[in-house]
Amino acid sequence: MIEVSQLTKKYGATLALDHVTFTIQPGEVVGLLGPNGAGKTTMLKMLTGYMPPTEGAAKVAHFDVVDQSLDVRRRIGYLPETNPLYEELAVYESLEWTARLRGMVPAVYAGAIRKVIDECGLGSVVGKDIAHLSKGFRQRVGLAQAILHDPEILILDEPTSGLDPNQQQEVRQLIQTLKQKKTVLLSTHILSEAQTACDRVLIINKGKIVADGTPDLLRQNLSKGRRLLLELKAPASAAQDAYAKIPGVDRVTLQKEAISQVVLTLESRDTDVREAAFNLAVENRWPILQMTPDSFSLEDVFRELTAR
Repeated sequence: MIEVSQLTKKYGATLALDHVTFTIQPGEVVGLLGPNGAGKTTMLKMLTGYMPPTEGAAKVAHFDVVDQSLDVRRRIGYLPETNPLYEELAVYESLEWTARLRGMVPAVYAGAIRKVIDECGLGSVVGKDIAHLSKGFRQRVGLAQAILHDPEILILDEPTSGLDPNQQQEVRQLIQTLKQKKTVLLSTHILSEAQTACDRVLIINKGKIVADGTPDLLRQNLSKGRRLLLELKAPASAAQDAYAKIPGVDRVTLQKEAISQVVLTLESRDTDVREAAFNLAVENRWPILQMTPDSFSLEDVFRELTAR
């Protein structure tokens, strides 16, 4: 559904996107992750025909984003990070206006509007002016506009940004419903959102794709060995130094320090260091409060790849 080859964007001397290549298959939900300024929004703007690339090529639904831009736009639904809504319009008026811009005739768009009002849970606010809606409902209106013409592909840029936890959950549930019928490219900085909602994740850093795979695969690739979470009553520096000397321990990270209490993470390649960690605590009379095998998260992957 989306084919990107050596896509590059320069703003003067600034290289915003650096020869990016990837594909997205029909029916996939792909999360685009990256720190601020990594190039996420720039990429989405090029895929939607909002701006041309400096180099490279991209196809959406087999149409070139530059030479066949109108064909691309007919087949995508786009919700930008800043949701562009006319606040003086009522919800129904806004959807009707969008339908006319899309070239839909009244005989067709009346039913389409009713359908998206139902899908996006807008029935209770359909007659209200957008100026009087909460941000959560405004995002719902933006999604309704994006899917009104029943596009094959949805491109969503930070769809839950700025929402409270309840509103975020409402929008995520809506996306879960939509993904059953469409190909979705979802830009987000909320890692838990990507882990639960996406089949695959692309991590972009400084304009380059630095990881591509399922959340589980990326976590497994980072986790080349084992990790042990250890909480005990001990002086922090002494405990950290002592555990770093255990054979097989590659790295000891101080996670938390309090008065006479410390939380450490022990990383090892193929060695089970639990017994040695226990014996060391006994030798030093450090009471163990917790010892738990710890798994790597998508957040760990993100930090590891984007902090380099």
